[in-house]
Amino acid sequence: MRLTTKGRFAVTAMIDLALRQNNGPVTLAAISQRQRIPLSYLEQLFGKLRRHELVESTRGPGGGYTLARKATEITVADIIVSVDEPIDSTQCGGKENCLGESGRCMTHDLWSALNQRMVEFLDAVTLQKLVDDQVAKGVQVEEKPAVRRAISTTPVVKPIRVNAPNSVFALGNAFAKS
Repeated sequence: MRLTTKGRFAVTAMIDLALRQNNGPVTLAAISQRQRIPLSYLEQLFGKLRRHELVESTRGPGGGYTLARKATEITVADIIVSVDEPIDSTQCGGKENCLGESGRCMTHDLWSALNQRMVEFLDAVTLQKLVDDQVAKGVQVEEKPAVRRAISTTPVVKPIRVNAPNSVFALGNAFAKS
């Protein structure tokens, strides 16, 4: 079995989400920026994760994604299978037709046993364990990300009011009054 970027990115994004969801929904843009995963790719992965009920989405301002179940109830196998990543090291994809019509290859049982062990291993590793591992390594999780507003936080300096005429006509009127 060779785990592709699809499976790697899905597990990485789910760890990031689980680390930060206590502060509210996490945006895919934030995950994309922190983990250097293309946003369009994350959108595809999270669509599949949502259909498999591993994550929930919240729309609107302040929206994003949260886990649909507790991190202790989500396994790495759940994540990998939900993004259509095959956990199979047989050449035939488990169909037992490695040699075509003539049946299985001589090593089919070996690769099938390896598949079983991989599934058992990935099914034993929970998302919570991966999160705990990251916390133990010292990964810093910001409390609440700073909200960027369109309005500047610097005080507005009021312009100096000048009592000077602003046109030729106003200038002429100013001289006529004097």
